[in-house]
Amino acid sequence: MHGQFVWYELLSPDPDAAKKFYSSVAGWGTQPFDNDYTMWTTAGAPFAGLFRLGPEMRQQGIPPNWMPYVESSNVDETVRLATSLGGKVTMPASDIPNVGRYAVLQDPQGATFGVYKTSGPSTSWNGTPVLGRFSWHELMTTDYRKAFEFYQKLFGWEKTGEMDMGGGNMYFMYGKGQPFGGIFNRHGDMMNMRPFWMIYLYVKDVRKAVDLATKNGASVHRPPMEIPGGGTIAILADPQGAAFALHASSATSSGSGTAAKKSGSGSKARGGAQKSARPAAKKSGAAKKRGAAKKRSAAKKGAAARKRGGVKKRSAAKKSGATKKRSTTKKRGAATKRRRR
Repeated sequence: MHGQFVWYELLSPDPDAAKKFYSSVAGWGTQPFDNDYTMWTTAGAPFAGLFRLGPEMRQQGIPPNWMPYVESSNVDETVRLATSLGGKVTMPASDIPNVGRYAVLQDPQGATFGVYKTSGPSTSWNGTPVLGRFSWHELMTTDYRKAFEFYQKLFGWEKTGEMDMGGGNMYFMYGKGQPFGGIFNRHGDMMNMRPFWMIYLYVKDVRKAVDLATKNGASVHRPPMEIPGGGTIAILADPQGAAFALHASSATSSGSGTAAKKSGSGSKARGGAQKSARPAAKKSGAAKKRGAAKKRSAAKKGAAARKRGGVKKRSAAKKSGATKKRSTTKKRGAATKRRRR
């Protein structure tokens, strides 16, 4: 459905190590798309992708990172609207034959994200937390109200709540039917960070997940903490440096609860994680831009690979139907690197 999150992509300097880490911590499976792109799976269905952060991208200052994709009912119209609202295109709208169409954008404040439309049935996330999948999408920005207005016009997101994290720093929650995530302004030690998206993985027990993650080489940016409404979160970085967060809730998984908690000490947690996450977002944008450029240069190839990585996933996703969207993203990665399409 238009406006729902549909795919995620990890850019890592060591894909093999990333596979071992997330398979151990999140229980994900993997499915190769080609020699350059791998899809993450749950219950055998692809929902995210992985590809290598190459030397060219590293030289450009692009760090390991996770980036989300939002489903669009009309990619070209979303791109047109985004640019008219002050956004930028880092990867032009492109087709993945028999899979779908995608583009990579940057919002007016600088956070990078992707948009995608599958040629088959949609299997985007409807806001209901599922173990082993991402359950919260958080944007750190420079003006949360303007940022929300931008995304609201693009995807029809609605306000689901808002709270003061302290010191007048507000945490704004959004969604579509159900909460999808939160938005807040950078502050304190986060002032020099670039706006970016942080994604939260839904787990049964955050503390146990943190212990398992650290045993497998992760670093902790924010220890487990309880959040308003019931639940626990923690912010980490995988062994290669890509920031991500963990989320568990009691009884029902309340997105608003997660957001609320994050709003308080959670925002501080993000402080540390965001330092690495934002670079991640930046890299996502840069990587993707390079993606297009990659076709023309080695550096761009790195980025293009990534973008196409997204395409690839959609491609693979296409293969699996619902996961088609995701494969699509992945295919882009593969497509741009070699062919393709």
